[in-house]
Amino acid sequence: MAHASALERFHQVVVGRHDYAREWKARTGGKAMGYLCTYVPEELAYAAGVLPVRIMGSHQPQSVTEGYIFSMWCPYCRDCLAQGLLGRYDYLEGLAFAQTCQHIRQTFDSWRDHIPLEFSHDIYMPSSLHVPLARECLAGELRLFQQALEVWVGHPIATAEVARAVDIYNTNRRLMTQVYELRQAPHPPITGVEAMEMVLASMFMDKREHNELLRQALSELGGKVGQNSGMRLMLLGSENDDTDLVAFVESLGGQIVVDDHCTGTRYFWGEVPPGGDLLTAIAQRYVDRPPCPLKDLTERRRLKHILSLARDYRVQGAIFVLEKFCDPHEFDLPPIQAAMREADIPVLLLEVDATIPVGQFRTRIEAFLEMLERGG
Repeated sequence: MAHASALERFHQVVVGRHDYAREWKARTGGKAMGYLCTYVPEELAYAAGVLPVRIMGSHQPQSVTEGYIFSMWCPYCRDCLAQGLLGRYDYLEGLAFAQTCQHIRQTFDSWRDHIPLEFSHDIYMPSSLHVPLARECLAGELRLFQQALEVWVGHPIATAEVARAVDIYNTNRRLMTQVYELRQAPHPPITGVEAMEMVLASMFMDKREHNELLRQALSELGGKVGQNSGMRLMLLGSENDDTDLVAFVESLGGQIVVDDHCTGTRYFWGEVPPGGDLLTAIAQRYVDRPPCPLKDLTERRRLKHILSLARDYRVQGAIFVLEKFCDPHEFDLPPIQAAMREADIPVLLLEVDATIPVGQFRTRIEAFLEMLERGG
C-alpha cells in the first residue's frame, strides 16, 4: 500500500477524529480532554500528559438538544452538545472551557450537568484583552487550571514539562504558518479545503505527531504549483469547520487563500514568547493573538489584522460566514464590511445553519464570483 501524503493523512484524521483519539489513548495510556474554545490553553493539558480534543459538530440535523439548550442559540453550539449527548465523545474524561460567548457557555454547562466526566474546568478569560491587567488576570486563571489538572491526573506538572509543551506548540504554530504562507503564491499548492483540514487535524492530534506531518507536508508541497486560478477569496465570520462549504465554494471557481477563523489562522497565530514565568508567557500569547469579536469590542484590533491578511494574500473578495443567531459576529459584520469596502474588497454574506442550502448558495456564490471577474 502506497505511503499516504501528509494532506491525505490530515483528511483521514479529520474524518476519523474519534478513532484517532481512542487509538492514542490505547497506545499511550493517557486521558483525553475536550475543549470548547481556542482560548483554552492546551499547553497545560498537554504538559499533564492529556490529549486536548476540540469538540465540534457534525453538520447534520439533530433533535436531541431540546430540553438541554435554548433553541434560539446558534446551530454550532447545539450541534456540539448533540455530539456529546449522542455519545460521540464518550472517550473524553475531561472538559474545559474558556469564557467566550453565552451560547457555547451553555453547551459547557449542559455537557457538564448531563454527560459523565471525571474532570471539568471553567477558565475565566478576560473580556477586555487590551487592558494592562488582562495578562496578569489570565496568568492567575492558568495557575488555577494547572492546579486542577494536577489533582485530576494525580501528579504535579513539572516546569520542564510545561516548557516542553510550549516548545512543541510553538513549533506547531510556526510550521502551520509556513504552510499558510505557501498560499500567497499566484497558484497556491494547497487548496482551502486542504488547509482547513490541516488546522482541524491539529485540534484532534497529538501536536508532536502533527508537527511530523507538517514537516512532511512542507517537503511535499515545496515547488508544487496549484491548478486553481480563480478569484482569490478570504473567509471571515463565525466558527466554520464545514469543509463541505469550502469545497463547494472552490468547486464553483473560487480559491480560498486565507481566513480569519478560530478553525484557521486565529487558532495558530502568534507564539508563546520566551523568557520569564511560563504561565505569564502563555497568558501573553492568548492575550496578544488576533481576538475574536467578543474580546475586541472597544479596541478593534481585528480590522487592522484582517486588512493586513487581505493585503499579504492579495485577496480579491471575502466571504463572511455567519452562524444563525451568532450575535458577536453579527455585531462584527458592519465594521468589517466598511473596512473591506474602503479597501475595495467586496464581501458576500452567507448565513449558515447546521446544513447549507446548496441551491441558494450556488446562485449567490456564482453571482459573486462573476462580479469579481468583472472587476467588482
